[in-house]
Amino acid sequence: MRRLNRKKTLNLMKELDAFPKVPESYVETSASGGTVSLIAFTTIAFLTVMEFMVYRDTWMKYEYEVDKDFTSKLRINIDITVAMRCQYVGADVLDLAETMVASADGLIYEPVIFDLSPRQKEWQRILQLIQSRLQEEHSLQDVIFKSAFKSAATALPPREDNSLQSPDACRIHGHLYVNKVAGNFHITVGKAIPHPRGHAHLAALVSHESYNFSHRIDHLSFGELIPGIINPLDGTEKIASDHNQMFQYFITVVPTKLHTYKISAETHQFSVTERERVINHAAGSHGVSGIFMKYDISSLMVTVTEEHMPFWQFLVRLCGIIGGIFSTTGILHGFGRFVAEIIFCRFKLNSYRPTSVSLPDGHTSNHLPPVTDNSTH
Repeated sequence: MRRLNRKKTLNLMKELDAFPKVPESYVETSASGGTVSLIAFTTIAFLTVMEFMVYRDTWMKYEYEVDKDFTSKLRINIDITVAMRCQYVGADVLDLAETMVASADGLIYEPVIFDLSPRQKEWQRILQLIQSRLQEEHSLQDVIFKSAFKSAATALPPREDNSLQSPDACRIHGHLYVNKVAGNFHITVGKAIPHPRGHAHLAALVSHESYNFSHRIDHLSFGELIPGIINPLDGTEKIASDHNQMFQYFITVVPTKLHTYKISAETHQFSVTERERVINHAAGSHGVSGIFMKYDISSLMVTVTEEHMPFWQFLVRLCGIIGGIFSTTGILHGFGRFVAEIIFCRFKLNSYRPTSVSLPDGHTSNHLPPVTDNSTH
């Protein structure tokens, strides 16, 4: 009884077989079929390798939402070198809430030489080249996100030469914590002093001839400091053409959450617009000489997530490649054989077409001429 049930089960499974086996004696092979098979296998191998490379690659997904965090502090990371002595310049932040953040809260004034050493010039040249490529090809930003914490540090390397030249510039570097509202970070003449109506800079003791706001921005970022991330103003250098010159940077800061397979951090991206002009009150160009960075916080928050193709999707695409190529090459090969058979059949018919034979009475005969054996003559 069990054997009968097994036989019925096996017979049922045989009937459900969607892949019938053809005996090898009934299979006809040809040179054209072998050529097409070789092309098909080569194409499958090539596309499989390409699909595997796509499977290994990742891409960045951008999602936007409203930033509801208004109570936390915003960190500003600063590394700027000004071509003036440290006792002549002062830096601070003033926001829309009239809250002043003095530079003494987190910034360091370091006397340095403004001109770069050869290795530092090469670093700046490469950084400016990367910045120009980023402006032309925005997709490179995804590569920078994925290489964060893996690439080399973007800070200016130390001088390799032991120059005996006396310091003629001031490097202002460090970080400040400010409110998440629009504000103005500025570097101008004189140290900042508190004032009942705001704030002021003690600039009366500095002569106008010593004003020189030529500067180099080695680093400027907002939020958590992430090595490997290149910001829009990194490597910027401006040379003042006049003593009374104002440099303005209008910055829009966008809170960003970065989630990759290597890191998970909260940082800030920003876009910037630059403007510079000479202060000339007689010509109607009013203002204060210095470097002014006016920033505004966007109400939108961007979440950047690194994604990867699922393995099941890779298998589906791979099956589609293999089955599609086999089906397509089979159809093309069958169509080619059909056309070739038609052409060869017509050629054979033309080679055996009956010829007309003239008879003595002037009539013609379409029958084939009799075959004679010349060997008997």
